[in-house]
Amino acid sequence: MSNHRNGRRADDGIVIAGGGLAAQRCAETLRRSGSDEPIRILCAETHRPYDRPPLSKQLLAGERAGADLEFRDPAWYDANGIDLLCGVAASRLRPAEHQLVTADGGVLRYSRLLVATGGSPRLLTPLVGYDNVLALRTVDEALELRRRVVAGTRLAIIGAGFVGLEIAATARALGADVTVIEAAPAPLAGVLGETVGAWFAKLHRQHGVQVLTRRTIARVESQSAQARVLHLSDGSAVPVDQIVVGIGTDPEVAWLAESGVRVGRGICADADGRTALPDVFAAGDAAATFDASSGVYVPGSHWEAAARQATAAARLMLGLEPPRPAAPSFWTDQYGLRIQYVGRSAPDDAVAIDGDPDSHSFSATYTRAGCATAVLLVNRPRQLPAARALIEKEN
Repeated sequence: MSNHRNGRRADDGIVIAGGGLAAQRCAETLRRSGSDEPIRILCAETHRPYDRPPLSKQLLAGERAGADLEFRDPAWYDANGIDLLCGVAASRLRPAEHQLVTADGGVLRYSRLLVATGGSPRLLTPLVGYDNVLALRTVDEALELRRRVVAGTRLAIIGAGFVGLEIAATARALGADVTVIEAAPAPLAGVLGETVGAWFAKLHRQHGVQVLTRRTIARVESQSAQARVLHLSDGSAVPVDQIVVGIGTDPEVAWLAESGVRVGRGICADADGRTALPDVFAAGDAAATFDASSGVYVPGSHWEAAARQATAAARLMLGLEPPRPAAPSFWTDQYGLRIQYVGRSAPDDAVAIDGDPDSHSFSATYTRAGCATAVLLVNRPRQLPAARALIEKEN
């Protein structure tokens, strides 16, 4: 693994800003597709690129070690001629000069650039500054949470999104006393609607999680830099030992403020990752990809989308045809259930349930104006190809 150096040659080849899945897939695709150009990956973290979905599951549960999550070992990067710059963050982009300035003052001149700098956890103002409040975005944060969460720990999770619910399921298996606090009427209501969201709430309650919806934090009672009691908007109080904030992420794109690239809920890019800047592509959580069906730029947020976007961007860098765009999809594992989702629904879409939700094996098909927009599968993995085909046919 190389260390960062100033004074590089005039052309540093293909530069990938970011050290996550999108960065890794882009580098792999470039080499697999025949590129022999220099490739440099800037990882703001000190770790080699690693897989993030296990952070809230196997890593937090103690079933895997941090090093197990790395996509490749050091020998792979050496064998493929990839210069991995760990602990080096991007700080400024000069598109006219094809230059990327790093936080330590280095300058890289790129032939093509992929921006895959990911996202940063959103902060919750009442909880800023307390020692027992964590997010769960990095392997270091997951390892620290694993150290803190033991049997009997009173854990409060703010936000009932997929990551928050995965943490809740894992923490319950560790014997923690878990409370999930959600401002919406149900977990995942903005993604899956209230009907399916209510099923998730019931699932977690059946496993001993206290799920509190339509509630926010009104004030915090603290002691010695530790939040000790969360007073909620309905007047109730939740004693805590540890808090995890999981209310979403914001794209890590502030360093592009003077670049001239269009930024909304991420760097605006087409379906294959092209931005308005010459030779600059975007993928993963840093990107907001144009969705032709809705006519809006959709922020990245899932593993499969990051991998697909990075693969497309790499092929375009080499003048190759990008793969055909696939329907967006993601999955989650909770209490031994494999839950898969394909498509993109809206809160007011109709939903039809096939099977008995209480049996923990069912599908939910979302429709708009008679056309299927998304399918959720609970413990029905064999139906995924048919669900994907349905969504891709009708959209």
